[in-house]
Amino acid sequence: MSNTPVIAAVDGSDHSLRALEWARAEAVRHGSGLLVAHVLPDHAQLYAGRRASLHDSSQPAEFADPVRDWILALLGDGSRLPEGVTYEALEGSVPEALRVIGSQARVLVMGSRGRGGFASLLLGSSSRAVASTAACPVVVVPHAERSAGADADAQQSAGRVVLGLHAAETPDDVLAFAFTEAAVRGTTVQVVSAYAIPPSPTLMIDSPFAVIPPEGLADGGDGVPAEREMLRSQTERLAPLRERFPDVPVEQAAVPGDPAGRLVTASRAAALVVVGRHHPRRTAMSLPIGSVAHAVLHHAHGPVAVVPTLKDDS
Repeated sequence: MSNTPVIAAVDGSDHSLRALEWARAEAVRHGSGLLVAHVLPDHAQLYAGRRASLHDSSQPAEFADPVRDWILALLGDGSRLPEGVTYEALEGSVPEALRVIGSQARVLVMGSRGRGGFASLLLGSSSRAVASTAACPVVVVPHAERSAGADADAQQSAGRVVLGLHAAETPDDVLAFAFTEAAVRGTTVQVVSAYAIPPSPTLMIDSPFAVIPPEGLADGGDGVPAEREMLRSQTERLAPLRERFPDVPVEQAAVPGDPAGRLVTASRAAALVVVGRHHPRRTAMSLPIGSVAHAVLHHAHGPVAVVPTLKDDS
């Protein structure tokens, strides 16, 4: 079993239960331990601080933790957890506590909204903050209302790991994560990149993207020049990954304009959508998470992995 755990962040809500189920399956796929983490609510943290400062031994040593009891009943026999599964109660703010514990994780999994989130929110503040700052990949599992059925366009991505790729800028860490996830699932990596084209009266903005296998990139094929150039750039960038993961099939797609909408569409049927955290040439005034990752996190219908790079942690 790997020493690097999969961490599931829970708070007892239905949203976090979906994240826990996803994290359990991920731990099994990778042969990793599962760490279930719960950031204690403010009143429990205040109780612990007050008891420690007053040294009042007449008070219980621990504040009741109903989430721990819920996890014991759900995963264990009511008194202990199964082998390979641990539980940890954390103190501090949710983003900071999860950022710290996630520093040694294979991946941190959480729901898109917590117990206190408004029903109208597409993405909770804690999920957004953790995905923007954690040192490990963060998988955000959307709530049930966003898990809509797949339409015809989304079926092109059914069961696949979908990678949003900027051929010139997406770091290697992001590509390696996507290929590793496809390898453990025995599925295909579908690579989606965007290319810029000048406005045209005949441009079909909402036309379905074409999925092209590597052998379809031979000279003389169909496609606008910008599209074919992007597909060739993809092919060059993906070559080391194909060599490293020879058993992982690869499909390539190039789309006009912003890729976020295509990734959201693909998320209806994909096993996982993988994006990098942000633009590598960010400045002090840049957002902590890129526009594509931001849009996909807010609107995706399935799990989204936001993968940091080594530069993020420097």
